[in-house]
Amino acid sequence: MRDAIRGEVLGTAPVPLSVLDLVTVGSGRTASQALATSVELSRLAESRGFHRHWVAEHHSMPGVASSSPAVILAHLAAHTSRIRLGSGGVMLPNHAPLVIAEQFGTLEALAPGRVDLGLGRAPGTDGATAAALRRTATLHEGADDFPEQLAELTRFLDDAFPDGHPYARIHAVPGPVQGPKGRPPIWLLGSSGFSARLAGLLGLPFAFAHHFSARNTVPALDLYRESFRPSSVLDAPYALIAVSTLAADDPKEAHRQVLTGALSMVQLRSGRPGLVPTPEEAEAYDFRPAEREFVDGWLADIVYGTADEVRGGLDDLQKRTGADELMITAHAHSGELRVRSYELIADAYGLPRL
Repeated sequence: MRDAIRGEVLGTAPVPLSVLDLVTVGSGRTASQALATSVELSRLAESRGFHRHWVAEHHSMPGVASSSPAVILAHLAAHTSRIRLGSGGVMLPNHAPLVIAEQFGTLEALAPGRVDLGLGRAPGTDGATAAALRRTATLHEGADDFPEQLAELTRFLDDAFPDGHPYARIHAVPGPVQGPKGRPPIWLLGSSGFSARLAGLLGLPFAFAHHFSARNTVPALDLYRESFRPSSVLDAPYALIAVSTLAADDPKEAHRQVLTGALSMVQLRSGRPGLVPTPEEAEAYDFRPAEREFVDGWLADIVYGTADEVRGGLDDLQKRTGADELMITAHAHSGELRVRSYELIADAYGLPRL
């Protein structure tokens, strides 16, 4: 399992490079087109030596078509053969642990040795939608129970409930009860210190959401490393960070495209989620002073520009954080430009064509 976690460094990249896919839907486009872009992106990532392709769980957001990671990952598995695929992540409090064990056991059977199970404790949506998902109005209950839910999920994945436990005769199928096969490695995801500490104490790999919580990145990684205890999974800490990144042939176009993602966040924060606007819509939008301040801060945490500029920014970020892996997520209205961004980054790092 250690080999499944620690990726191979290719080209001149200082650490493995991976993909975080939000399956974004641009204005004037459809979810079907966004999902087709994800397939194209996964094939490109595999052919250029990116280590893994993760899909994030979000709900009730028209511009993000990734409400069902397991379904999307099964589709990507059918169109790839080598790249690791996983959730970045599944929001565990939204689901019964047995359901997740069954889904990811099925994925492991479809793509043996290629599946990661990344878990988060946030809802991945607004409170009302989370309540509809969980069938309860008490949202804090799921977050507070996360360690217990994680322990239950792990036992389902390992088929390891002790005799006398109420679930001892329940088996997640497909799963290890059917034969000596591995199971997907578990990652903990976070944007603050809670999951960082828990991942360290359990000796699990940790993924930090630098793309929307940049100020907390270094403190969370420090806490993870300080809390780390060796386990059967890892003998040393392993942390990746997700980074908003966009490379373009024209740096002006890179700025135009990332502005669309910034406007999407403004709309989401104001309770008006929608499709990712076009660059023309973003340029024409009259930002209020508070919105402009938010956008300026948002753009400051995105690594964008030409391929060489992006490589420089990513290298500096990796040195500053000591991240063991960089997971790139591209925010743009254009699916074609998102795919092109990954190709440019691969070229900048001299990643091979496999």
